[in-house]
Amino acid sequence: IDGLRFAVVGFGFMGRTHAGAFLNVPSCRLVSVVDRRPNCLEMDAGRDGNIDTGGSGLMSDRSELEVFDAVGPMLRGPEIDFAIVTTPTPSHVDIAMELLEAGCHVLIEKPVSLEVSEIQSLDRAAQERNRIAMPAHCMRFWPAWAWMRRRILDGSFGAVRRASFLRTGAVPSWSPEFYLDSEKSGGAIVDLHIHDTDFVIHCFGVPTAVESSGSRSNVLTRYHFDGGPEVEAVGAWLEDPEAPFTMRARMEFEHCEINFDLGSEPEIEVRSPDGVSTARPEASQGGSGYEVQARAFVDAIRAGGSSSPVLLEDAIRTGRVLEAELESIESGTRVQVRVE
Repeated sequence: IDGLRFAVVGFGFMGRTHAGAFLNVPSCRLVSVVDRRPNCLEMDAGRDGNIDTGGSGLMSDRSELEVFDAVGPMLRGPEIDFAIVTTPTPSHVDIAMELLEAGCHVLIEKPVSLEVSEIQSLDRAAQERNRIAMPAHCMRFWPAWAWMRRRILDGSFGAVRRASFLRTGAVPSWSPEFYLDSEKSGGAIVDLHIHDTDFVIHCFGVPTAVESSGSRSNVLTRYHFDGGPEVEAVGAWLEDPEAPFTMRARMEFEHCEINFDLGSEPEIEVRSPDGVSTARPEASQGGSGYEVQARAFVDAIRAGGSSSPVLLEDAIRTGRVLEAELESIESGTRVQVRVE
């Protein structure tokens, strides 16, 4: 496969973010956009989202770009190889199914669905059609986080004893009719905290049990592993509308401590037992997590589309852990994680 033509379904903040990332991949061309707003290309999405992802100014050449108001007409338009689905969560699976049936590979913004059974159905459909349907779990590709995971796997700092994650921000002011309706968005635990739950699984495997407290909007979870490290994560939408977005991680190894702080320069510091901190700017090199994710997705398509760097099985496992977290919040007890 040489040049790849793609479409974006839902051209808001995340649609523009992913489009910008893929346009930085050689030989990828955006040819179609699906959005109910006819002026979506002219709309400024730069103030939406938690961080500046660089997607607001990506549309410099629109001469060959077509806009459609639904997926069906788009599929009868210019031929595409893959599509990115960034619509509100309840529509993800139906749209992805339609795209798979048309022979397209699909990248689906997280959460793929609030219902694990729907993700399972989508997984079966993708496998039957030999197409990639990849959940956009971008933290797996964030250079500094991938660097931290490599230190876990290679054992160069010794075994991990403890790990903690913090992800907070103001209650989303964009699309309040979606985000503030937990039946649609799932709340902060599914929209925000999901990143850390998925990364915990990526690093340490599926926990045997979880203990969670708080609410859908503000959760503290302790993940339990048989013989494993102590791991916890906080995810919250804060009431202060001016609250900055915060993303931090700390990992305590046998021989040192790693600290990550988004917005710090550098993002990663390694502290020795005697308290000496060493900056590790090389850990953050390689582009944004969205760009690395885009390259990995495209590489998988060019390799024949038989495997994906992130599987819907991964989204299913993360969904099961989140279900256990919600059950723990409601019951006030430790809950076993059930993974089929």
